[in-house]
Amino acid sequence: MPKITLTRLDAASPDFAARLDRLLAWNESDDLSVHQRVLEIIAEVRARGDRALIDYTTRFDRRALSDASELELDKAQLQAAFDTVSEAQAKALQTAASRIRAYAEHQKMASWRYTEADGTVLGQKITPLDRVGLYVPGGKAAYPSSVLMNAIPAKVAGVPELIMVVPAPQGELNRLVLAAAHIAGVDRVFTIGGAQAVAALAYGTETVPPVAKIVGPGNIYVATAKKLVFGQVGIDMIAGPSEILVICDGKTDPDWIAMDLFSQAEHDENAQAILISDDGAFLDAVEQSIDKLLPEMERAEIIAASLNGRGALIKVESLLQAAGVANRIAPEHLELSVDDPEALSEHIRHAGAIFLGRHTAEALGDYCAGPNHVLPTSGTARFSSSLGVYDFQKRTSLINCSPQGSSELGKTASILARGESLTAHARSAEYRIKAG
Repeated sequence: MPKITLTRLDAASPDFAARLDRLLAWNESDDLSVHQRVLEIIAEVRARGDRALIDYTTRFDRRALSDASELELDKAQLQAAFDTVSEAQAKALQTAASRIRAYAEHQKMASWRYTEADGTVLGQKITPLDRVGLYVPGGKAAYPSSVLMNAIPAKVAGVPELIMVVPAPQGELNRLVLAAAHIAGVDRVFTIGGAQAVAALAYGTETVPPVAKIVGPGNIYVATAKKLVFGQVGIDMIAGPSEILVICDGKTDPDWIAMDLFSQAEHDENAQAILISDDGAFLDAVEQSIDKLLPEMERAEIIAASLNGRGALIKVESLLQAAGVANRIAPEHLELSVDDPEALSEHIRHAGAIFLGRHTAEALGDYCAGPNHVLPTSGTARFSSSLGVYDFQKRTSLINCSPQGSSELGKTASILARGESLTAHARSAEYRIKAG
């Protein structure tokens, strides 16, 4: 069984800030060979369309295909997948979907307008994106929760067509993923993956329609492809490794906290799990729980690598100081396992999602609490937010000037335009200024 040696930091130490920065550093250097390979794949898909998709799918997914029509699943196959999952799984998917949809309904933006005294009308029109692409990892990997979290907000936003791509190595598809697509209302599903799937969504082929935005997680090839097609299409975000930060006052069962840390550490070796407490003895107790519970975990090797490489126990003088450290970290997931989490949350400015109280495990947010689990990582919670309905809606300004409003605004526009030496701008406005 792997041994855990967690980094211990003390906020009172003179070198605390420097050590914390080193712990948080995540500079996954761009692999130039991956970058070049993805550029080649994108170029091939743009030039050869379906034929390129067939060739790449044959090569990478080891499937014998003769026609691009074989890449698409029909809705009957999604229905069949839902019909064949267990009753418990079907109920869990439906419960999660219902809660995600209910939460998303609260996020919908509405159009608005107001009329000024002179009759000029100003406003904002809200419209959904025309078509969205959802990338879903495939094969033995089962991420039905990601299907629900990405697809349902798009549908609540009013997106009329949602295209899902999911690789099927050697023809293998995951029934839970397809069942989730059925429940979420995915319109079309193509069994393609990798950079070639992203390229097809961005530029379109004879069979795969181009989309306005691509969302969903993937490997380094998928992430690199999303970076490279950004601008042609929108993307959700480039996600880094999973993160959890727990602030605890020492009164929660240490086994609970240890397992909460495990819940993100088990994602991959680069995931980050950090505990902050003003109780040094509690940090020791959680470390003992980690050693006790690790042998029970199926992914013990991954958890150990994550905790040894990027995990930490941090001692602070007070919960207020803990909030300050949390704001510096700007974590993806933040648990406030304290007596008065609402009060402490008032001091939190930067976090993807905040889990309030001892009974609110981060894992609930991953699956079925309702809020989206697609969250900013690597400190980007300082300036970005979770995926939501608003990511699938556009805002368009509305301006309808009355004759009087046009005349008055024209005077201001004329002065500013001539100040910028843009004479046509000025004269366009001046034509509408009333004489006298």
